Amino acid sequence: MNLIGKKIVLGICGGIAAYKTPILVRRLRQAGAEVQVVMTRAATSFVTPTSIAAVSGRAPRDDLFDLQAEASMGHIELARWADCVLIAPATAHLLGQLAGGLASDLLTTLCLATRCPVMLFPAMNNVMWESRPVQANVQRLSEFGYHIFQPDSGEQACGETGPGRLPEPEDITPHVISFLNTSRMLAGLRVLITAGPTREAIDPVRFISNHSSGKQGYAFAEAALDLGADVTLVSGPVALPPPKGAHVIQVQSAEQMLSAVLSKLNSTDVFIGVAAVADYRPKEVHEQKIKRVEQGLDAIPLVANPDIIATVASSPHRPRLVIGFAAETQNTIANAEAKLIRKKLDAIIVNDVADKRIGFNGDNNAATLITATGRKFFDQRPKHWLARDLLLELSSRLTGGLAPTNPLYP
Repeated sequence: MNLIGKKIVLGICGGIAAYKTPILVRRLRQAGAEVQVVMTRAATSFVTPTSIAAVSGRAPRDDLFDLQAEASMGHIELARWADCVLIAPATAHLLGQLAGGLASDLLTTLCLATRCPVMLFPAMNNVMWESRPVQANVQRLSEFGYHIFQPDSGEQACGETGPGRLPEPEDITPHVISFLNTSRMLAGLRVLITAGPTREAIDPVRFISNHSSGKQGYAFAEAALDLGADVTLVSGPVALPPPKGAHVIQVQSAEQMLSAVLSKLNSTDVFIGVAAVADYRPKEVHEQKIKRVEQGLDAIPLVANPDIIATVASSPHRPRLVIGFAAETQNTIANAEAKLIRKKLDAIIVNDVADKRIGFNGDNNAATLITATGRKFFDQRPKHWLARDLLLELSSRLTGGLAPTNPLYP
């Protein structure tokens, strides 16, 4: 894979790591990319526009109010020209500007005006990187759809050691190549995803539910959209903005979720069941609020909810690929492998929600992907990146040979 025909805007911020950027420009061009550099004012204190022009073959841009360029709305033209905006190094200041939606210079204005993916490679002192404000901005940017790569650890210019180093240009370039060559990998596929909890009414006030925030399911929807898929998201009640570009169906109960899923099954290639569906619902839903003084509150008769993913897997309209998601608290792998076979799934993704660092309501997750041929562990990372990495790992199944081939069941 290479970058032939790809147009990259390289944003350079004012950090000491900017000294690596002329080499990065050369690496990107050697891979076949056209590179237009946009510098912040502070960046010119670390690397000169002359050196950038020499290696890129283009004069760098650094002025939002350049009369000649802006006579034709140059920042909009540049935002539409790019296949990708790559910012390296991305300083703490820039992360804060983007997280706040500020457009105070050419680079930040460009990021807000573009529809192409924006890749951020942060670089700063390790204490700054680990500070709560910076990590909050990183999380917010991830939720906005920015693609943030973790900095390297090691000795820093200040003499301290820790995370915050800008990766070497020879390490950044393969990330860019991989990202741009997989950006439409799922184009043409119709992906149906369930997310969030379900609520099973007891009366008009109370319900049975669980701790699911919906973040992982929404991350799968966003990652599938990034990879070019046509995404339908069936969502239980969550406090999350709908993924831009997805068709979202809002539901409350497990029965409503199943009905919505079945209505889309005929036009689905891939089903990913991430929702934490309540296993049981009250046998009777009281029309009025149950008063505390009434008898029988010590026992609420329950009935089993439909098993949505098993229903999908056994349907005559079964999608070509059915992927389950399991949240376990013990015997994680064994329970997931049993579920894979019992429900006749093509793959299952399992995480240990007893681990307080990940799982319900958290922004990070770790998981194990299990198929009939083996398993692969994905260590802790932001939920969006976990979803993207899992989809890329499944890409050969997602894009070709989608008919179920699991030898563990007929």
